[in-house]
Order: sequence, then C-alpha cells, then structure tokens
Amino acid sequence: MSSEAPRERDVLRAPSGTIAMIVSGVVALFLLGDAVVRAGWGEMLLLAPWVLLAVWFVYLLMYASVIETDAGAVTVQNFLRRTRLPWGAVRDVRLRYQVVFVYDEGRELKAFGGPVAGRPGRPSRTRVDGGRREPPALHEVEAIRRRWEAAVDSGVPGGTPTRSWDLWGLGSLAVIVAWALVAVVMTGGPA
Repeated sequence: MSSEAPRERDVLRAPSGTIAMIVSGVVALFLLGDAVVRAGWGEMLLLAPWVLLAVWFVYLLMYASVIETDAGAVTVQNFLRRTRLPWGAVRDVRLRYQVVFVYDEGRELKAFGGPVAGRPGRPSRTRVDGGRREPPALHEVEAIRRRWEAAVDSGVPGGTPTRSWDLWGLGSLAVIVAWALVAVVMTGGPA
C-alpha cells in the first residue's frame, strides 16, 4: 500500500496526447500569425477555421480520450463519448493493451486514454520497486486499483454506467464548422 493519499480527482491521459496538442497549437499559431503578416487580418479570419479544424481533429484523436477517477466513480472518455461507472459496480480493473474496467457480469469498458501496456519500457522510463523494474503503465493501473479498492472498502454503492457526450468538444466543432461555412460564403464558395 502506498503512503500517499489519493487526490480528490486524478486524470490519466497519454503523454503523447498532451505533446500532440501543444505541437499542433504552436503550429496553428505560427500559421495564423504568418497569414496575418502576409495577407492581413481579414484573410487570416477566412483561413482560421480550416487550421482550427485540424487542431480539433488532433484534440479528438490524441487528447480527448482520458480516464478520470474520484472517490465515487471512474469516468472514461473515449473520443467524444463519456461513461461514468460507479466504483461499486466495478468487478475488476485490467491492463491489456489499454485499461479495461469489468462490470455487470463480465461487461467491459475499454479506456482508449490513460496508460497503455505497449512495448516494455526503456530503463530510463521505468520505475524501480524493490530492485524490480516496472513500466509506468503498471504503476498507474495499480493506482487506479487502489482507488477502486478504497472506494469499495468505504461502501461506495454500485449502479449502472451513465453515458454522455463531451459537450465542449462538440460545441467547439459546431463553432468551427459554422465559421468555416461563413468563410466559404465570404470567399464565394468552392471553385
């Protein structure tokens, strides 16, 4: 058992998603800044929705999928779909390629975000426990298991999963698409 107290809410996301968002944001800012310098603000505003659409797809494919844990449940977001699963309904937490939560007579909720069990880690990227090297993904899954076990021990009730959509992600897509349609109309449509 770890001596560190769990935080109120933990967020597990693949580091590559954060890196991809930062890189795509920097590239988008460079492209839009270049458009302002070369063509002016008006032309940049007509170009911006297409650049932002590319950044949105990076968000969707690399950054949106995440695992969030708190004292009462785990929330798994796969792309734009969110599923909140109460800890009392969880029967097992496994790591295949990705984290899998087993509930309700063997049903599974696979998490596309969070730790993955890819290739064995390099020595510099592994944690050493008692002389044994351990990939970071195993350490993170153990933290999820400890959170689950602590919640079950404290009597968190079960229940059914609740599903919802990432409204911020869908809302931003709607704004970008509307902006793109305005840009198409302002430029006279496709040639």
